[in-house]
Amino acid sequence: MKKKNQRNLWITVGLFAAFVLWTVLITFVDVQPIGPEGSEVGFASLNGFVHELLGEHMLLYMITDWLSLVPLFVVLFFGGMGFVQLVKRKSLLKVDRSILLLGIFYLLVAAAYVLFEVVTINYRPVLINGYLEGSYPSSTTMLVMCVMLTSVGLFRRFFANEVVRKIVSGGIILFTVFMVGGRLFSGVHWFTDIVGAMLLSGGLIMAYYTADVWRGCSTLIPLI
Repeated sequence: MKKKNQRNLWITVGLFAAFVLWTVLITFVDVQPIGPEGSEVGFASLNGFVHELLGEHMLLYMITDWLSLVPLFVVLFFGGMGFVQLVKRKSLLKVDRSILLLGIFYLLVAAAYVLFEVVTINYRPVLINGYLEGSYPSSTTMLVMCVMLTSVGLFRRFFANEVVRKIVSGGIILFTVFMVGGRLFSGVHWFTDIVGAMLLSGGLIMAYYTADVWRGCSTLIPLI
């Protein structure tokens, strides 16, 4: 178990380091004004090529935008579950550690979201409602990956049947793949926005998983 935790920790550090390096490279390498209103974008040749290849599909953008409500409902679901446990058990320390850990994880994801709302690395390749918006990293990609992929283990605990568990897990993974791919193919993000979001999400998810294994949260009593 100790070796497994060490490996998970190194993977976590590696993913965060890769995200930082990727962000630095985007800021300084091949920066050209290829975006709307002359906005500058790093890795301009690569981003420009991918964007021109895939084009813009605003219907897909709207579909993925509406479906991004799904992870928000998941957050509310587990948040509500934690609140109910808090009221019934009358102590924060008696709330399942898995729920508490998930709450901390959600706060970290929210902090990352706010940080990149304030710090703009680059802007979208298209105007949204006539406005130039920051797009790095893709917040929808980060939200979906972080919330949905960490929910798999918890949702599986509601079902005893292994077939049902696999269906639930497969459905969540397929939804996540569709959303990440949808954001890229819709043309509202640069290719580097998606890659950056995946690296950051991977680091956050591995940090959560490492803490989950270390604290033994996944072995607790059922959530309900």
